[in-house]
Order: sequence, then structure tokens, then C-alpha cells
Amino acid sequence: MQVTSTTSISGNYWQWQGHSIYYVKAGQDQGDKPPLLLVHGFGASTDHWRKNITQLQQKFQVWAIDLLGFGRSHKPNLQYSGSLWRDQLHDFITEVIGQPVVLAGNSLGGYASLCVAAQKAESAVGLILINSAGPFSDSEQKVQKNSLQKLIGNITRSVLLQPWASYLLFQYVRRKSIIRKTLKQVYLDHSAITDRLVEDIYRPSCDPGAPQVFASVFKSPQGEKIDVLLQQMQCPLLLLWGEGDPWMNTREKGGKFRQYYPNLVEYYLQAGHCPHDEIPEQVNNLIESWVVSVSD
Repeated sequence: MQVTSTTSISGNYWQWQGHSIYYVKAGQDQGDKPPLLLVHGFGASTDHWRKNITQLQQKFQVWAIDLLGFGRSHKPNLQYSGSLWRDQLHDFITEVIGQPVVLAGNSLGGYASLCVAAQKAESAVGLILINSAGPFSDSEQKVQKNSLQKLIGNITRSVLLQPWASYLLFQYVRRKSIIRKTLKQVYLDHSAITDRLVEDIYRPSCDPGAPQVFASVFKSPQGEKIDVLLQQMQCPLLLLWGEGDPWMNTREKGGKFRQYYPNLVEYYLQAGHCPHDEIPEQVNNLIESWVVSVSD
């Protein structure tokens, strides 16, 4: 059964380093349970958590935030990186929420949340990663074994570093038909791909600065490796994997997480890259029971 919400949760803006950051807040402070902070993936926004907020706010105080460069947040021409978003999330937790949280991040948002939990430990009492992005140290070595692959990758990257090339690619991938086609690749249940979802992803791409944010992805230095971050982290960890994700081998990646952080809980789900949106009720129930168990 799909959990859906047709009403948008109205949000607010917070000023961070001279930039407007959009966020939403729902539910009451529970006292005995920490707040949840939901962090979206690349190209998404707080809208992508609508189905989760609807259910989770009944048991928790829930916050969701648009990372700088995405959603309704400002899109300045900066060098974007995991450390930039780590600092944004840490400052938001400190200045706005006012107490440590359980971070839940999907894809890029998972990597940014991991950076907080590892390097700003005072902000995180727990971490939930949903098909999280980010490389392990040995995954880079594997890619470098294939010299032809590496050469093609370097040529592609150097072309995309050209402003005209990244702009043309941006104009192509932001088309609604292409957004829908991409979603069909990464969602197992195509009934979850609604016109509203496509619009939620398309709308921020019309904002001033959006092409530059897209281009910056190809220029950004690679962040700290996951294994290094896990060695710095101490809080409880829940991994949720949509097994139908075409962008990653979830079983292999889950195995690497266990290698470096054996004291974790994980579930493999029949979904694609965004299980929180595709099978929200299942994901919400797993989040709820896990947070309660680590809060006792």
C-alpha cells in the first residue's frame, strides 16, 4: 500500500553564510526520541520525503532540508562538496534544531549525512543510509585496473569541464521526458513515478544558478572515502538498500559497510534507488522501529 500525501508541507527559510536555505518541520518534540533530519539525493529536494514525513511525524519531530544548490535553496556558483554540505547540515542542527538528530539520507544526501555523523559527531545520535552514494578506497583501485575505461572516463570528464558541454548536458537531462525516463530506470514500481514527482525534480532546474550547480559536480574534488569516514564514526547505523538499484551493486556495497562497521543493522528491499519514495510505508516502519530501539 502506497502512503501518499497530496498536500505540501509548508516550509521556512534559514540564512546560512549569506544563502537562503529551505527546510520543513513537522510533528512535535517527543522528548524521549531524537528528531529526524531527512536529507535528499542529487537533483531532489524536501519534496521527495513527502510520503515519509506524513507518516513519521506521528511518532517523531521530523525535519527535512534542501541542500545548498538544490530544491528551493539558493544556488550560488560555488565548489560543491561533501564537506560543504556537512557544514551546512551541522550548522542547521546546531542553530535551528538545537539538539542532536538521527540523520536519514538518500544517495548524495546519505554521503553528506555520513560526513556529519563521522566528522561532526556531536550533531548525530544515529545514521540511516538509504542507497547511499560515495566510494570506498578500494573501489577506485578496481576502476584503475582497466586503463581504457580510465582513459575514456578522463576524456569524458575533461569535455564536461567545458561550460558549453555541461550546459548542453544539463539542458538535455532536465527535460521532463528525460527525467521520467531516468526515473523508470531507477524505480522498480513505475506507478510511483507521478507527474508531481517529475515536476518536483524539474522545477528547481529552472532556478538561476541551476546549470552552474550541475556543472560543479564534474569539477568537485572527490570527498573522503566511506571506509575512512566509518572509522571516525561511533553512532548506531541503519542501512536500507533498494536491491533493484541499477547504479550500484547493493549487496557488494553492503558487504563493504559491514567490513568497516560490523555493528550495523541492514535490510534489502524490493525497490530501486529511492526506496523511501517507492515503498514508503515499509521504509517508514523500518525507520520507526530502529530509531525506537536505539533510543531505549
